Amino acid sequence: MSRRFTGGRLVLATHNAGKVREIAELLAPFAVDVVSAGSLGLPEPEETGTTFRANAELKAHAAAAAANLPALADDSGLVVDALGGAPGIYSARWAGPTKDFAVAMQRVEQELHDAQKPTARFVCALSLAWPDGVCDTFEGTVEGTLTFPPRGTQGFGYDPIFIPTGHAITFGEMAPDKKHAMSHRAHAFHQLVAACFGK
Repeated sequence: MSRRFTGGRLVLATHNAGKVREIAELLAPFAVDVVSAGSLGLPEPEETGTTFRANAELKAHAAAAAANLPALADDSGLVVDALGGAPGIYSARWAGPTKDFAVAMQRVEQELHDAQKPTARFVCALSLAWPDGVCDTFEGTVEGTLTFPPRGTQGFGYDPIFIPTGHAITFGEMAPDKKHAMSHRAHAFHQLVAACFGK
């Protein structure tokens, strides 16, 4: 049985402005006072886990303990079948120290060596942790294919090269509300809301 979040302040355990914006938009209907780990000056813990779930839980626990508040962490990334699951949990690291996802998308393209319509999925693990150590984690995925060159300026990260199954445009070309309705983060978030927010 998951613990209910009954309102008040919630720390988003990320320094990624795109994730803060997207998760804050998803949380908007629940009157949650959202604050980011970055704005609180919390350090980013080293992501030593070997799965999205492990890294999400690690980040959530670290932020909850540091802020003494409930903390929500996301660990997500792009899993490309032809690359043996890479970049996977290293998705952000492929963007380098400056978090330049144009570089990361270029690397994906180079490593694919002209593979035709490579299949891929976005995976998201969302962990809600409390200062006393309780933690619940929910996972979501969305399947699709990759396209090059990147298309669109919406979203963030690898969105401009990812076409979700059943669609003709990339997440980078898709209106935010449409993406929110189907994304890996949305799938995980719906589970989180049902279990912890009671709506």
